[in-house]
Amino acid sequence: MLKVNEHYLKLQASYLFSDIAKRVATFQTNHPERDVIKLGIGDVTNPLPEACINAMHAAVDEMATTAGFRGYGPEQGYDFLRDAIAKNDFQARGAEVQSDEIFVSDGAKCDTGNIQELFATDARIALPDPVYPVYLDTNVMAGRTGTFKDGRFEGIVYLDSTKANNYVPDLPTEPVDLIYLCFPNNPTGSTITKEQLKVWVDYAKDNKALILFDAAYEAFIRDPQLPHSIYEIEGAREVAIEFRSYSKSAGFTGTRCAYTVVPKECIAYDSQGGKQALHPLWNRRHCTKFNGVSYPVQRAAEAVYSPEGMAQCQTLIDVYLANAKIIGKAMGELGYSYVGGDNAPYIWIWGNRDSWEFFDLLLNEAGVVCTPGAGFGKCGQGYIRLSAFNSEANVVEAMERIRLALG
Repeated sequence: MLKVNEHYLKLQASYLFSDIAKRVATFQTNHPERDVIKLGIGDVTNPLPEACINAMHAAVDEMATTAGFRGYGPEQGYDFLRDAIAKNDFQARGAEVQSDEIFVSDGAKCDTGNIQELFATDARIALPDPVYPVYLDTNVMAGRTGTFKDGRFEGIVYLDSTKANNYVPDLPTEPVDLIYLCFPNNPTGSTITKEQLKVWVDYAKDNKALILFDAAYEAFIRDPQLPHSIYEIEGAREVAIEFRSYSKSAGFTGTRCAYTVVPKECIAYDSQGGKQALHPLWNRRHCTKFNGVSYPVQRAAEAVYSPEGMAQCQTLIDVYLANAKIIGKAMGELGYSYVGGDNAPYIWIWGNRDSWEFFDLLLNEAGVVCTPGAGFGKCGQGYIRLSAFNSEANVVEAMERIRLALG
């Protein structure tokens, strides 16, 4: 008799964004005359940068010739992209990262979900709350949690991120092995200073723990004092793995390209207490389970680092940050407190009511889709997240609708 992995049965009924999509689809079926503006899921809306499109076209033309055709590429990514990443994203900021420590993939969501496979099933997990659902759900699937009770899974150390601590969690008060951090944060849009991040790095070193640092939104940072990478912090190479993505910075949500950095000094331990380098383990996993990102897409990603590409990506990000300011200003004028939007594309809004109730209110009365904060964890109850990923015209229209619905 074939048995299922019963850890899957502990998961909540469906993925947060699937729930949102179903509610929106039902609304549109019942109200076909209503135009819906989506400020919920963090999907970009503007076209790819021209430099990336041109590079992709050229790469496709190469693939049409015998001399330029490429079959299976290196699972870790082509050297031309890994070299560009190391030089521009890290070395230019004084962070020591070499190209062979970079693993190109088809998404940070995949990597942050898959990385847990490297670690023992009895590893003690620390998660911020609220948090991107993938971090939690993949550890539930792997069997590192108990049952779901009173809004949380037993066996997880939750790190409350609230207004009281400016949405930057405090250090855990009990031993943990694996720590997930995301800054600029999804969903709250909060940021972390170098001094605050140093505290986490020191904690990981002192406690033989590892930090999984999701920096998918670092390109939105405008404050020059804020770190873009955890490797700007002394000692981080020994205790941190970092995840990056082109999805939001260059509009690659439908094109799919990201990367993970695993420094060669980064270690965990075997059952005897011996040190085990994580770089070769992730390389082995990558080679076994991943066939690489397509050549044209990697050429498009390389073009992000060209002078034209950097300027065009900057323009994209500026548009979304301008949208975030429009959202924050409108919600503030309506009397709602919020965080985020200045160094991140998300605005985290205290609604002073049940999150799903607020979601339904905005959908039904304003035709605007948000993300209910409760879907990100117990500490998200009462909040909603609005995304700046839309056109300026749609954002302005959405804010006017919300004013009419809530005013």
